[in-house]
Amino acid sequence: MPTASARHILVETEEQCSELKQQIINGAKFEDVAKLSSCPSGAQGGNLGNFSQGQMVPEFDQVVFNEALNVVHGPIKTQFGYHLLEITERSE
Repeated sequence: MPTASARHILVETEEQCSELKQQIINGAKFEDVAKLSSCPSGAQGGNLGNFSQGQMVPEFDQVVFNEALNVVHGPIKTQFGYHLLEITERSE
């Protein structure tokens, strides 16, 4: 079963999510921006650790198991809000 490691930032609005992504593009460190996340993982730089396909919401799986590594993806809308995702590792 495929597994991955990723980190994310969760915020309430698409606008805020886009603003945070722009900060990262402009040179801010993902782990520093993640401290603004409304998810408890923000305290660990947004690190979600290792997980298997199917453990996260479908919108996460779609990105984590199909998109490029080490790139900030998003905004991604889920039932929890808007996310930025960075896939740090993936195995088949």
